[in-house]
Amino acid sequence: MDIGGAIAGLRTAAGLSQQELADLLFVDRTLVSKWESGQRRPDYHMIENIAAVFKVDGDRIADRKDLVFAELAECVPEGLSLSGEELTAVTERFIRSLSAGDAQIFLKRYYFLKMPKEIGDELGLRPGTVRKMLFKIRAGYRVYLKEAASWTERTFLTQ
Repeated sequence: MDIGGAIAGLRTAAGLSQQELADLLFVDRTLVSKWESGQRRPDYHMIENIAAVFKVDGDRIADRKDLVFAELAECVPEGLSLSGEELTAVTERFIRSLSAGDAQIFLKRYYFLKMPKEIGDELGLRPGTVRKMLFKIRAGYRVYLKEAASWTERTFLTQ
């Protein structure tokens, strides 16, 4: 999905300049320009804000699963050489290492593809709290994957 094209199309249809959209989102105009040109990609929180400005669903701007998987892809260390089966095994071990609450949030986000607001509504948390928790969980996952790169296949596939 072309996120930049979607933003530019909505902005143009609403008769807004890049500066006017930037002002509504409390960001710099150059950032809006970079989104529209594809040089940068807004995070899911900003996409929710953009969608709110135009009174549309966030999925009209960006495919939810693309955003969710992009978050996880950022956790994978450069040059990590694990097969799909190995990565699955490592991820399952990581999830088991989490507290019950963190595991629930991780799974709601990365398995059920729920947005932070939906998770917050279900768990009685603010969306900002969910985003902070996801940030910390992803940081832990990143470290876990780096450590996994040094494990042998036998070590994590048998545990």
